[in-house]
Amino acid sequence: MLARRTLLGLLVALPLAAAAPGSVRVRMVTDLGPIVIELYPDKAPVTVANFLAYADQHLLDGGAFYRTVSPKNDNNPATISVIQGGLNRDDSPLPAIPHETTKVTGILHTDGVISMARGEPGSAGSEFFICIGDNPALDFGGARNKDGQGFAAFGKVVEGMDVVRAIHDAPTVSKADDPYMKGQIIEKPVKIQKLSRN
Repeated sequence: MLARRTLLGLLVALPLAAAAPGSVRVRMVTDLGPIVIELYPDKAPVTVANFLAYADQHLLDGGAFYRTVSPKNDNNPATISVIQGGLNRDDSPLPAIPHETTKVTGILHTDGVISMARGEPGSAGSEFFICIGDNPALDFGGARNKDGQGFAAFGKVVEGMDVVRAIHDAPTVSKADDPYMKGQIIEKPVKIQKLSRN
């Protein structure tokens, strides 16, 4: 009887232990299904606060995943595998944020990790990407960006990697406004219906 109570107690406690201490979860509903992402405000406070502001103000609702990059279509010698989403525009509704490097946060670009797209350090806003597989070229000191600062990782997909992979495999068009993205633009962008705290 005692063993049964202990087992029941453990089963009840499991959902509470599932999330990492200090983490926050968001749910992104897409046309291909939901993606649940665990964010790490204790490690990347500025970047997480920015993403939560977009979620709380529903600024990414109606955005899309519009780019898929893999070694077969990458136009950079430091190849990566990611899907990119956001509002797909040059300006962002909220101000750009300071750059939190992986050297500072300790969050590396491994399978399922979410990170901010950017031009110059400190220019990240509404655009983000999710890694498929390990992508060390995106970390601090990696070769993906000439400045060597890498990209600001801030969380990880905990449910819905099947959706992420389906987006990654989506058909693309051969041309793009930016030659760097040639062959990477998704033919039918996958809409982000809603982003909210989970």
